[in-house]
Amino acid sequence: MTRYSQTPVTTADKTFYQLRQDIVEGGIAAGAKLSETELSTTYGVSRAVIREAINRLESCHIVERRANVGARVVALSEEGLLALYEIRESLEGMAARLAAKNMSDEEIAELEALLISHFQDVKQGESYYQEAGDVDFHYRIILGSKNKHLISMLFDGIYHLVRMYRVQLGMAGPRVTTAYDEHRHIVQAIANRDQELAEMLMRRHITYSRNNIRNKLSSIQS
Repeated sequence: MTRYSQTPVTTADKTFYQLRQDIVEGGIAAGAKLSETELSTTYGVSRAVIREAINRLESCHIVERRANVGARVVALSEEGLLALYEIRESLEGMAARLAAKNMSDEEIAELEALLISHFQDVKQGESYYQEAGDVDFHYRIILGSKNKHLISMLFDGIYHLVRMYRVQLGMAGPRVTTAYDEHRHIVQAIANRDQELAEMLMRRHITYSRNNIRNKLSSIQS
């Protein structure tokens, strides 16, 4: 399988990837102000490296700058969720359709094996955490689309903001087992080369995920 390279090459890359992971996984809270001085101490790098990382995180849509406030981690909101998942449903639905057409038999076998490995985490029904990259079910399908423009729009655009919502609000509770079953059905459609069904199931899966996260956001804010 062709990988979408995320291997850190420089100190700046390493800092960027670590900071991005800490934001996505909630180690740095949504809505938190980002201080270059504090972060340079925490990560053991210069303020210039932190500044570069923050600029790159802004392009990932997980950091925003506001006048007279500075850089902050984006807040997770119902409005933001709905806008993001409208785009996600469309683009990942297309990715699933193209994956059913373009993934090799070997890549589909790897996807099936990935789900088998995930089952060990899911069978307890408590958590369905997937790291970014190769162990992320959605990442594999996006790559499997083989459409470089679509891959770039998702990975360089909304992928990590989507992961913020998924990791912090959508990977625990009763939704875990149903999400896993939806993944299995999507893989079966891809394996059967049923492009229309793969797209429909992916769109439905993302709609269900959105509703689950929306309910959790509502319960937190109420």
